[in-house]
Amino acid sequence: MLYYLYTFKAVFSPLNVFQYITFRSGAAFLTALGISLMVGPRAIRWLRARGVSQTIRADGPPQHHAKTGTPTMGGLIIFLAMGIASLLWARITDRWVILFLISATALWLIGFLDDYLKSLNPRKQGLTPSIKMTGQLVLALFVAGYLYHSPPNAEFAARVNIPYLKDVTLDLGMLYVPFVMMILVGSSNAVNLADGLDGLASGTVIISALTYGVLAYLAGHSKFSQYLRLIPVPGAGELTVLLAALVGACLGFLWYNAHPAEIFMGDTGSLFLGGCIGLAAICVKQELLLLIVGGVFVAEALSVLAQVYSFRVHKRRIFKMAPLHHHFELLGWAESKITIRFWIVAIVLALVALASLKLR
Repeated sequence: MLYYLYTFKAVFSPLNVFQYITFRSGAAFLTALGISLMVGPRAIRWLRARGVSQTIRADGPPQHHAKTGTPTMGGLIIFLAMGIASLLWARITDRWVILFLISATALWLIGFLDDYLKSLNPRKQGLTPSIKMTGQLVLALFVAGYLYHSPPNAEFAARVNIPYLKDVTLDLGMLYVPFVMMILVGSSNAVNLADGLDGLASGTVIISALTYGVLAYLAGHSKFSQYLRLIPVPGAGELTVLLAALVGACLGFLWYNAHPAEIFMGDTGSLFLGGCIGLAAICVKQELLLLIVGGVFVAEALSVLAQVYSFRVHKRRIFKMAPLHHHFELLGWAESKITIRFWIVAIVLALVALASLKLR
């Protein structure tokens, strides 16, 4: 909303700064960070008083049993901080802003209902997997259908950019719809699977969001996108503001989620955060680059799929436990060491992904 203050620049010239994406992104980051840090302690006390705590797997790593009773649904903090900062600093009439916020809200509601029902049920049973998946698929179909008929760039409507190759794209035609659905649902659930160690998911989401924030800014800038041979996406620069707000919200949450965690994000946070990263990749037409930017999440998801397949078909396990971070725990690695090493891998992968801007 504050974006429109620039229209009064004739009255007070410094108000012109409100039209700049870089200024508003920085302001959105600081706003979300401040809200997250301020709301955090109150949210932790409120959730603890209502007994909203994390369910610890009985067959999980033994050291996790000490986390019993830790409040969950920390995604409330992230969503609130990101939402307020986005509404304040983004150009809310932009179609990417509207699509982003609608998608984030829908996924947040699915995660919230799941965590809320678990808090009411002594057996900790929330939404059934089929209901959660149906909700995600319905949203993904809506987004995919919208982007197919109103693409980010009409010339590249159903085309997918091949990273590291100059002007090479793959035309998927009607297959672009299921492709988009797979990205949204896959990224949402991949982050959910990674949310198993203190600070792991939130820290890695920060790195991924920063990377796509850069790509969104470049894709939305006509001169930069032309110079770097990116598919230009008019208006995509506003996604930079939203992703900056997401980074600020997650960073503030990480203050309380760092080991030993005072609160967990739960499905309330992980589902919508993963969806936001996947949607950003789709909107800036850098879908395949998500395999690199979100490499940690991809590895976590693949470890679960490989474990399930191997056990069902060959009756043996590939990993000591899936997702992948639990495998390293059972190898004797300290939780904080696993988290930081995964962050390091995520940073390296982000740099490799950004290198594609010059290797074209």
